[in-house]
Amino acid sequence: MNSAMNNAQIRNGEVRIAPVTLENRKRVNEFILSRWFSLDMIIRGEVVDMRLADGFIAYKDETILGLITYRYISRDCEILSLDSLKENQGIGTALISKVKETAVAAKCERLKLITTNDNIHAIRFYQKRGFDLACLYHDAVDAARRLKPSIPLLGDDDIPIRHELEFVYDLEPATA
Repeated sequence: MNSAMNNAQIRNGEVRIAPVTLENRKRVNEFILSRWFSLDMIIRGEVVDMRLADGFIAYKDETILGLITYRYISRDCEILSLDSLKENQGIGTALISKVKETAVAAKCERLKLITTNDNIHAIRFYQKRGFDLACLYHDAVDAARRLKPSIPLLGDDDIPIRHELEFVYDLEPATA
């Protein structure tokens, strides 16, 4: 078990990470709706159906404390969403570690993700975990609103949501 998971266990009591399965998919979809208000996400102009996304859930007892979703695109593993209900407890870091392990086993070359320019918390979080800003998609959210008009104009701290930021993390190949 990795050190991030040990930190989550120490701070939260026993935290269990489990894959998203057919058995827990309904709860996962309800969790996504409660956090994102839709099961559709727009990423670089593509509508992504979150009901089909792979992922991992962090539980304490039977309560969902966090969720990460991802998909494979060629040699990349793309993180679609990451939510932690208890900040600064190691849950988000543990979920990312689990996806890293899965991506290495699937022979992916890198992790990548998109966030928006207003999400200063996420920008800080990912950079502290070794992700590097790779690309700015200027005015991409304006284009995304044409597909999903419910995307708000203002985000965290009343910052206008306009751009998508792509972060990448190069993965080490699995050792045989």
